[in-house]
Amino acid sequence: MSERIQIDTPEPVSVGEIDESLYSRQLYVLGKEAMLKMQNSNVLIIGLKGLGLEIAKNVALAGVKSLSIYDPNPVELKDLSTQFYLNEIDIGKPRAFASVDKISQLNSYVPISIIDELSESILSKFQVIVATDLSLEEQVKINEFTHSNNIKFIATDSRGLFGNIFVDFGVDFTIIDTNGEEPKTGIVSDIDSSGIVSVLDDSRHGLEDGDYVKFTEVEGLDINNDQLFKVEVPGPYAFKIGDVSKLGNYEKGGLFTQVKVPIQTSYQSLSKQLINPEFFYSDFAKFDRPAQLHLGFQALHQFQTKNSYLPRPFNQEDFNQFFHLVKNLAEQTKFEGDLNEELLKELSFQSTGEIPAIIAFLGGLVAQEVLKACSGKFVPVKQFLYFDSLESLPKSFKRDENNTKPINSRYDSQIAVFGLDFQQAIANSKTFLVGSGAIGCEVLKNWALMGLGSGPNGKIVVTDNDTIEKSNLNRQFLFRPKDVGKNKSQVAAEAVVAINPDLKGKIEAKGDKVGPETENIFDNDFWESLDFVTNALDNIDARTYVDRRCVFFKKALLESGTLGTKGNTQVVIPRLTESYSSSQDPPEKAIPLCTLRSFPNKIDHTIAWAKSLFQGYFTDSIENVNLYLSQPNFIELTLKQSGDIKGILESISDALNNRPYSFEDCIKWARLEFEKKFSYDIKQLLFNFPKDATTSTGAPFWTGAKRAPEPLVFDINNPDHFHFVVGGANLRAFNYGLKGDSGEPDKVYYQKVLNEVKIEPFSPRSDLKIQVNDEDPDPNAALSNETSELQTLAASLPQPSTLAGYRLNPVDFEKDDDSNHHIEFISSASNSRALNYQIETADRQKTKFIAGRIIPAIATTTALVTGLVQLELYKVVDGKDKIEDYKNGFINLALPFFGFSEPIASAKGKYNDKEFDRIWDRFDIKGDITLKELIDYFQEKEGLEITMLSYEVSLLYASFFAPKKVAERESLKITELIKEVTKKEIPSHIKTLILEICTDDLQGEDVEVPFVTITL
Repeated sequence: MSERIQIDTPEPVSVGEIDESLYSRQLYVLGKEAMLKMQNSNVLIIGLKGLGLEIAKNVALAGVKSLSIYDPNPVELKDLSTQFYLNEIDIGKPRAFASVDKISQLNSYVPISIIDELSESILSKFQVIVATDLSLEEQVKINEFTHSNNIKFIATDSRGLFGNIFVDFGVDFTIIDTNGEEPKTGIVSDIDSSGIVSVLDDSRHGLEDGDYVKFTEVEGLDINNDQLFKVEVPGPYAFKIGDVSKLGNYEKGGLFTQVKVPIQTSYQSLSKQLINPEFFYSDFAKFDRPAQLHLGFQALHQFQTKNSYLPRPFNQEDFNQFFHLVKNLAEQTKFEGDLNEELLKELSFQSTGEIPAIIAFLGGLVAQEVLKACSGKFVPVKQFLYFDSLESLPKSFKRDENNTKPINSRYDSQIAVFGLDFQQAIANSKTFLVGSGAIGCEVLKNWALMGLGSGPNGKIVVTDNDTIEKSNLNRQFLFRPKDVGKNKSQVAAEAVVAINPDLKGKIEAKGDKVGPETENIFDNDFWESLDFVTNALDNIDARTYVDRRCVFFKKALLESGTLGTKGNTQVVIPRLTESYSSSQDPPEKAIPLCTLRSFPNKIDHTIAWAKSLFQGYFTDSIENVNLYLSQPNFIELTLKQSGDIKGILESISDALNNRPYSFEDCIKWARLEFEKKFSYDIKQLLFNFPKDATTSTGAPFWTGAKRAPEPLVFDINNPDHFHFVVGGANLRAFNYGLKGDSGEPDKVYYQKVLNEVKIEPFSPRSDLKIQVNDEDPDPNAALSNETSELQTLAASLPQPSTLAGYRLNPVDFEKDDDSNHHIEFISSASNSRALNYQIETADRQKTKFIAGRIIPAIATTTALVTGLVQLELYKVVDGKDKIEDYKNGFINLALPFFGFSEPIASAKGKYNDKEFDRIWDRFDIKGDITLKELIDYFQEKEGLEITMLSYEVSLLYASFFAPKKVAERESLKITELIKEVTKKEIPSHIKTLILEICTDDLQGEDVEVPFVTITL
């Protein structure tokens, strides 16, 4: 190529703006400041084989100012092993030219261009340069230029199951945020003269040595709100800020907030680091390997240069020459220790291979380093990282010179590492992928490159009941704007067939949710046919269901998940490891109801309150109205319930007796609700507990976590006040089928309507009590549910017969549609309440994140995590049977941190001197036998007396049953017994019944035993 090619793309959004509908999940990872810096960065990627393309894909999805690519080398057949944008028709074309169209489709905001030379004048135009598939000599040359011109430089190399990266961000690089976590905040209970800060109620402050904090609302100490204090941490419940005796004497109050202070760091050039490297360790179980591989990778470059190397499998003579180069390097650098000849031999013999899993791992990692270079967000790798997964090599399949030679196929790069026999085993695997979102897209891409399921006996089934949304496009890279609204699994399946036509007819896409309700679709025969299962799910319930199915059918499960820059992988192996469900995350800490109702002290509290207000106004009360109008006995049933019955009846009364007939009525309603929630309710609270109120011990009531509020005075020019009315009015209009605003609200029109609203003066209620602590009984319970009042209220409701056919429209909360007023209302309600309590308000983005319980996500982490999953997949296909062969992974790309550990072994149990696996074992009974036969079987074969037998929630037999009842049931077949007890037919698709038993052993002791399966 001799000319530069520019791909036409749409104009980006305005300077300083971000398309939140596209980047929403990534924004919660990186933040707006980092994203805007990325939009000012031009990035160059050199080399467009598999690794270069993977990096380019992730960087384009993330969103930089521009992305340029360079690779004039012709496409080869074996490139298709890892380069998912190439096809056989591209062979012979320049790689960059053959790839550019598809890269440009990833993100319309990132223009893609091809450069045709690596001259200094061109290199100087970039802020970040990534070198792949370049000789070491060329890397050093380019890095000398970038280092002296403050251009960030990353080099990376992939060789079979080995990989490395080198990072040089210059002599003066600023890290603006090391971890991306929300700044820690807390309430101060005391500050002594030596500077020991105690936090309220023994809450953990979460700070670390070297952190900085600032204080607000401290009384008695002369502390400026912007003054920073460096922290020392003697323990989890207090921290030290240094001597404050000269600042006065602490009296009361105070909030602390962590402040992220930029950190300066310095990097050396590649030429210096080759001689005296600084290693970042990716696996502490392989502590000695980086130094060995540092020599090995250099020797490979020397070998290739010396031999004008054309890629071909190494032989023994090649290795001898290579190893001699390694030894020379060891002498020159005064390497200490013995060279690991076996490790280096694997490196050299695998050097012509490329593995999709390693490419995905390195591609995610390097792309994240690019984003760090652009934004200063998170801690970069410093400076060399070496990684290998030799444990993924097959032990049960032949690997020799003949078995690893090229066969002129797209899989030659993998055959060079694993051998042909293992490649065929991969191709003939039958697998099930549950979910085809972010992780699912990456998994399917890797499987397509591997050729998984493409053999004569292979098969992939993928299912996902979700449809594609615009916010998915930022990380679910198999989807395009034209696919929005389509089923995810169907589009993903078609996309990977385009990547590898060998999968045509071998991948089946379903749109069914995997759960108890679809066991007629995913039945026994389906599960029995699988070799293993992979989860790509985003919720715990679905994960645990699939896990239970895998345990029941004894199938290996590959599990993974991401949360922003964090990720984890878990492998579940039958009869070897614990299952996914064996452990669980601790439950989320709930916000006390009293805090929500009356005593918020941080924005999370006000957002939760606003979300509840939204639900009550526009969903729950509306659904109650519809139930009242459609169920003749609704009032009767409601009066028998516990809870806020009066509130339910009042909401129905308000909805029907005060229904709006125009949009103006909706505006007036919203204005009155503003007055109730942010003025009247606050005045009532202060009536019950004046600002000078004291507790029974004489201590101030409004102290610590309790912040004395101020009622708001409505101001249409206050955006939060105005948007509460706008959002509330439009949502009420939706409830009643009225036409609301079209586009932006007209403030003049709103002001005109609001001028007609009469605001009554507040009159406090002396009979209304306010609950102070959750442990206290509700002081208004008797008042709220006084029977005669409830009956009077019920009688005042209009009769349903007078409103025949009338129904309201409940709102179904949707966080990602900015035009539906949902987040507008919740954000303005939350901020208005925050203004009541002098809490710092939040923008809509943060409100959406908390109210919508959004899981932050970024393509880099997803790519890396799926790479780790595929490395475990090779072990599953190989049938490895030792727990130490497998690894669970834990990563955080922000820090960065990598942790690997053996899976936890499955727990064992024992009865009558027989050991069993608590997770994986069961008693398998073939055929539909009688209850007596089942009892006799356990007595005679296992030495166990069945004391209770149950199916699902039904008790089929118990030793304490009357003899006559036992005699009647003993002669029944198990299926007949289940029908008689449950009064239900067993569905025809069920081929296996699961029974739970309680038993006594030979000593008459109650013992835990596995469950029982009856195969029909």
